[in-house]
Amino acid sequence: MDWGTELWDQFEVLERHTQWGLDLLDKYVKFVKERAEVEQAYAKQLRSLVKKYLPKRPTKDDPEVKFSQQQSFVQLLQEVNDFAGQRELVAESLGIRVCLELAKYSQEMKQERKMHFQEGRRAQQQLENGFKQLETSKRKFERDCREAEKAAHTAERLDQDINATKADVEKAKQQAHLRNHMAEESKNEYAAQLQRFNRDQAHFYFSQMPQIFDKLQDMDERRATRLGAGYGLLAEAELQVVPIIGKCLEGMKVAAESVDAKNDSQVLIELHKSGFARPGDLEFEDFSQVMNRVPSDSSLGTPDGRPELRAASSRSRAKRWPFGKKNKTVVTEDFSHLPPEQQRKRLQQQLEERNRELQKEEDQREALKKMKDVYEKTPQMGDPASLEPRIAETLGNIERLKLEVQKYEAWLAEAESRVLSNRGDSLSRHSRPPDPPATAPPDSSSSSNNSGSQDNKESSSEEPPSEEGQDTPIYTEFDEDFEEPASPIGQCVAIYQFEGSSEGTISMSEGEDLSLMEEDKGDGWTRVRRKQGGEGYVPTSYLRVTLN
Repeated sequence: MDWGTELWDQFEVLERHTQWGLDLLDKYVKFVKERAEVEQAYAKQLRSLVKKYLPKRPTKDDPEVKFSQQQSFVQLLQEVNDFAGQRELVAESLGIRVCLELAKYSQEMKQERKMHFQEGRRAQQQLENGFKQLETSKRKFERDCREAEKAAHTAERLDQDINATKADVEKAKQQAHLRNHMAEESKNEYAAQLQRFNRDQAHFYFSQMPQIFDKLQDMDERRATRLGAGYGLLAEAELQVVPIIGKCLEGMKVAAESVDAKNDSQVLIELHKSGFARPGDLEFEDFSQVMNRVPSDSSLGTPDGRPELRAASSRSRAKRWPFGKKNKTVVTEDFSHLPPEQQRKRLQQQLEERNRELQKEEDQREALKKMKDVYEKTPQMGDPASLEPRIAETLGNIERLKLEVQKYEAWLAEAESRVLSNRGDSLSRHSRPPDPPATAPPDSSSSSNNSGSQDNKESSSEEPPSEEGQDTPIYTEFDEDFEEPASPIGQCVAIYQFEGSSEGTISMSEGEDLSLMEEDKGDGWTRVRRKQGGEGYVPTSYLRVTLN
């Protein structure tokens, strides 16, 4: 079924329908254009959002980038940015393949439709003109027939009239014959015109207009097919980016699974580990001893013991308090303002950078030497002397970098030794007792040797005690023998084991019950007696004392 056969008399209907089809095409083009604008705005907003949340500092200067959480977040933002790029591709595809192409196709359809309807109107006009000519010839034939009949009646009437002259009768007969001839010509013309009009009308309704209607049908069907394809392009534009969008979403999922809480904890340790040893135990400052203690000649320092207390207080205040407010530090070249562990890392980084620069300068020197050899062998390629300044500059840079490498290596070795030392102290902090007092225990040798022991004290005071370990004797001989009291003044328990390797001291085991013979007089030593016999001084911090 076609329009030319079934709709041969629906010219205006076809005109309205084809116009509606073109309007629908234009409406879809406008819809896709606005859809592309929405996609473009969406992509732009996504990119602005990503830019807002991306780190502002360079990656190498941002310590947070070492955490897997931050890395995953940055990867997530990058995937969102890629997703925005795919939305831009959708907008671009819709703008080019749909909007531009369909808009151009719509203009072509409008021109073709206009041409077909102009052709149909021309055919209608020609048929109307033929019909008008037919009507004109018909009216002329009718008028000429009436005139011929009138002329024949007039001639017949004069012929019968006895009063009419022969001349009048002849004239009337000639007039009747002329009118009859004119009527015959009009008849022939009307017949010819009618035949021509019928032929034109048949051609108009059976050939010319059906062909035009068929062309309009073909045009409309092609427009509808192209519009359907345009509908498909809307989905095709989305399907083209689905694989990449799927990869973006998969990347987001991988980023989410890349968060490693344990690793982030380790990274935090690596970033901020100071390398310092933990602070030791604070000593108990017994200010009541100033009131209760009786001065004796066996005490070191002043009789009231105040200098020792003040010194202990100052040492306690000098201890490092990790939770205090940090003062503003001055950045130094060897990074000594940093904690040991961080200092070691920064020095390691600087050393690696200097080594890379040194290797680069050495490679450049070798290249310049080879170029100089080529110039010497082939002078036309260049002047060897022109390379001397660059070679000299490279040698200067190499020497400078070597000195810097040596400097950083020395600093790094020192920092590593500090780290190892602090690490050893930290590991053994809770596995060994506190260090015994640096001062000697009270004098316990005989009074007869007082002068000799005083000489020994003077000689020993010239040499400070060794810090290598507690096995090395750090105490001098004692001036007096122990004066045994009548009875113990209390009981005590050894918290730590102590090896009394120096004269005047006594060994004890951890958890051993001891008799308290003399209290600590502010010098850090307490006199005790073992149950199995033996009496001497042990560090006060090694005991838990109970007075009677």
